[in-house]
Amino acid sequence: MTRPRTDDVLVMSGIVKVFPGVRALDGVDLRVRPGEVHCLLGQNGAGKSTLIKVLSGAHPADGGTIRWLGAEFAPGSPAGALRRGIAAMYQELDLVPGLSVAENIFLGDERATAGFTRRGRARAEATRLLTRLGHPEIDPDRAVGCLPAAVRQLVSMARALHYEARLIVMDEPTASLSAGEVDNLFRVIGELTADDVAVVYISHRMAEIRRIADRVTVIKDGATVAAGLPVADVTTGELVALMTGGAPPEVEAAGGSATGRPVLEVRGLGRRGEFADVSLTAHAGEIVGIAGLVGCGRSELLETVFGARAPDSGEVRVDGRRVRPGSVPAAVAAGIGLTPEERKEQALLPRLSLAANTTLAALARFSRFGFVDRAGEIAATRQIVDRLQLRPADPHRPIAAFSGGNQQKAVIGRWVLRGCRVLLLDEPTRGVDVGARAELYALVRGLAAEGLAIVVVSSDIPEVLALADRVLVLRDGTAVRTADAGELTESDVLDLVVEGAR
Repeated sequence: MTRPRTDDVLVMSGIVKVFPGVRALDGVDLRVRPGEVHCLLGQNGAGKSTLIKVLSGAHPADGGTIRWLGAEFAPGSPAGALRRGIAAMYQELDLVPGLSVAENIFLGDERATAGFTRRGRARAEATRLLTRLGHPEIDPDRAVGCLPAAVRQLVSMARALHYEARLIVMDEPTASLSAGEVDNLFRVIGELTADDVAVVYISHRMAEIRRIADRVTVIKDGATVAAGLPVADVTTGELVALMTGGAPPEVEAAGGSATGRPVLEVRGLGRRGEFADVSLTAHAGEIVGIAGLVGCGRSELLETVFGARAPDSGEVRVDGRRVRPGSVPAAVAAGIGLTPEERKEQALLPRLSLAANTTLAALARFSRFGFVDRAGEIAATRQIVDRLQLRPADPHRPIAAFSGGNQQKAVIGRWVLRGCRVLLLDEPTRGVDVGARAELYALVRGLAAEGLAIVVVSSDIPEVLALADRVLVLRDGTAVRTADAGELTESDVLDLVVEGAR
């Protein structure tokens, strides 16, 4: 924890933001001191992202005032805010996939990369910044679009360091990071705050908040319900109650292994350089959890089962029938559905409606002679909305306008509508608030109770142990243990996943 000065570097007072039909912010207050980590808490849809976009110049405020470094401030645009020393690292990173690492770091400061000599200096400076972040091995000339999510996060952080920001907003910065990378991030945050840089930190992970934050401001339904609470003076339960307006939701442990027949059988599956000789079975009504560090092959395994990657060895069977490898259509036809880790990039069509996104995997059911039965689409979507308790219950609303938890429900609903037999969930609660997380747990358990075989990948070990009936632990692409969840503790799993890295 840092020791910030008591004067405010940022004061946002009575901030109002109205969109058509929605009052997203209704008088929000936020005060941030130099050298502190100030956590902004709230459920998805509470207004956190809107507030940050007002601060960073992405949205103009409709009311209220902002004071920055003691003077009235109107950012005007993200570039204007960045030049004044305010950098925002959004959960959906504002990087340009076709540009290199160095070009993204200096985006908005194109003079730094103009000309052969300056480009060479820019690459050297990019390497220096990445080295400060603990990753000198990242190639500054590599296209950002080719990088995994964790590395893209580091590129966004390097950009903030380049602009010597006085305040950095970090929106769910650890969502794609391994435990070691989280430690490294917190080391960098400690160095920044020691230099009087303020950090506004948004996260749904309470353990992180207790570890890194100095003070907390809680937003609910677009309004401030608690401002500047010292983290040491408030319990986790009290914070959750402030966010939800009631008692914290309980996360009950799973009820034990299912006894249904095998639905998904993965036998000796391998893919060179990613994972090797992995076998697992998921029975009807069973939830199998996969635990492991980022980069251990978890997501690659799911994508191979789904046919998005071709295996070098092994096979996948559904209801005893072999699934043609390396073919998504064959996997879907066999009854396999996947909700990917990067749902906004890999699963959603953000400009289209909830109905269009929900019926995507079953479009043939609503198409005839090249025309889509829109009324049928809407009717089917309403059934999914009611069944999964999706909110708001508006099939015509653009999917981008829904909270992360409801977007995730829509992706799951897509496969429910399709009638899948096997549901693969990769980081299903990433970027999802406490209340919506409990709803997703109940939803997943309900689908298992209906007879689906479910495989869940999560970097949150307590989540895996609470949600799964059985757990497979991966380390460096190899399955090192499979056991009933009730036989494992969090410490057991941690020992297994990090043993080879010590």
